[in-house]
Amino acid sequence: MNDKLMKKTLECDLCVIGGGLSGSFAALAAARHGAKVILMQDRPMLGGNASSEIRMWVRGAAKDCGKLARETGLISELEERNIYYNPTLVSTSFDATLYGLVNENENVQLLMNTSCMDAEMDGNKIVSVTGWQMTTYTMITVKAKLFMDCSGDSILAPLTGAEYRVGREAKSEFGEELAKDVADRRTMGMSVLLAARETDHPVKFTPPPFANIYPTDECFTGEMGRAHELGREHNIETSGGNLWWVELGGEMDSIHDADRVREELLACIYGVWDHIKNQGDHGKENWDLEWVGFLPGKRESRRYVGDLIMTEHDLVSGGRFEDEVAYGGWPIDDHNPYGMRRNAEEQVASISTPVKEPYGISLRTLHSKNIDNLMFAGRNISVSHVALSSTRVMATCSLIGQAAGTAAATSLKYGITPRQTANKHYAEVQRQLMDDGVFLPHVLRKTNEKLVGAKFNVSDAEKALLLNGRDRPVSEAEEGGVWQNVGDSLCMNFGKKEKLGTLRLVMDPDFSRMTISQNFKMRVFCQKLHTGKDFVPVTVANTIVKSFEVYADGKLVWSTDDNFRSFVKIPLNLEASEICVKWLETRGAEKVHLFSVDLLD
Repeated sequence: MNDKLMKKTLECDLCVIGGGLSGSFAALAAARHGAKVILMQDRPMLGGNASSEIRMWVRGAAKDCGKLARETGLISELEERNIYYNPTLVSTSFDATLYGLVNENENVQLLMNTSCMDAEMDGNKIVSVTGWQMTTYTMITVKAKLFMDCSGDSILAPLTGAEYRVGREAKSEFGEELAKDVADRRTMGMSVLLAARETDHPVKFTPPPFANIYPTDECFTGEMGRAHELGREHNIETSGGNLWWVELGGEMDSIHDADRVREELLACIYGVWDHIKNQGDHGKENWDLEWVGFLPGKRESRRYVGDLIMTEHDLVSGGRFEDEVAYGGWPIDDHNPYGMRRNAEEQVASISTPVKEPYGISLRTLHSKNIDNLMFAGRNISVSHVALSSTRVMATCSLIGQAAGTAAATSLKYGITPRQTANKHYAEVQRQLMDDGVFLPHVLRKTNEKLVGAKFNVSDAEKALLLNGRDRPVSEAEEGGVWQNVGDSLCMNFGKKEKLGTLRLVMDPDFSRMTISQNFKMRVFCQKLHTGKDFVPVTVANTIVKSFEVYADGKLVWSTDDNFRSFVKIPLNLEASEICVKWLETRGAEKVHLFSVDLLD
């Protein structure tokens, strides 16, 4: 009998380390464009901070930049799937939705419960990485052409010698107004969350012996009545807070001290629940503790250095990069490194500075400055600490992941490095991202010339709106797009037979979100934490067309009676002189609202 641990070697085009939203979408984007991908994830589920293990809310640009700044692409595909398959927003079912989205692609091989622990180098090029799969007690080596670190903690940096940064830059380095006067290695901390449910009867809570005791609000605020001002409110409702400020570890080593910080955080979070239930009148007599996270959600650790380091200046000026492939818009939200152990000079939990408009993110921030075949996506991209305070949120990281995966597939297509792709082929990456439903604030899609020259059965002004390359209204004062009645058809006549590949439709996703949820928090993104009696299951936006048909020269070639996506690609692969889309039923809206139509070769 062989008692030695098993070893095996796998090969692929792209190896992605880390299966949070950025890593999952990077892997899926590359796979959908033909790359053979291995995704190495150290947890039993995908999703990272959004998973059922941590349950941090997905947030992004729409907070301060308006509802039309909402992210699209794979992140909206995931949310729309979750709304359809998981209307009560069960956290573990969210895991299943994401798992199914990624795992259904045959070009992706998942290595779950596998921690990356070594790398083999050939000069400035990574040859392979090795991970330990704890469930099979197997050492797995992955050889690939490209590697992408989406681990958050940038595990490949110390293993490969890739340049990286930790901590806060001095104001003098980049001239950032929000930077500190003196550089240090402090970071934002990490948090554990809890979930509670409202019942119809009183529920007692006895804290575990290790829980901290917080007898008064002054334990959190320093002064009576300053909870809101200091960012440490503890009002939990269906649409209340998530106790994000139960945060520690920013003045420590956010990687090597992480387990010690976790122990302290558990004492804090159980102590906060004891405070809510037993220390004063918080009106939560009928609320029951349903779940506590034992894995902290981390905000910051190592950040790679790429060919460009984005700074505060890029965020506040709109980040109009020629090679824009993603965007952000969350405030510059810099958390106090001391968290609940705040020092006397920095009482507030976070200093939040809104940005005025969505800012572009450069493709040059997504590949290593000194390792030829290393890319990265997520909270570890090439940005300053101040810029990270905004780019780190998960909706933004989702866009970054999809962009990085698309760029990786482009590099593999041409057999070139990520740097060469960023320098010479960024326009192709942009075009592919936009074809895949990603909105880029400062880049217009180019519509297929066959449609530009086609005769539509709508007015010229309405045709122009459908072909304007925006996929959404230009401003919140405009409705944009075309309205049609149920039973109507949108027809495009080319005047002669044309080869037609894929029909691309962008419907109204309901940017107001009012038809998706009655609960405010679910209208931001469809995830649930606390469950009050006022919780109502989410529904597919009523603006989405449920049932429609596609005709080519009068012949039915495609149909659906249960669509729940606002962005639809329909494979045609035929020749025809006219295409008509007949609208049969919406999800509840009186009229069909279509923002964009196009043909993809």
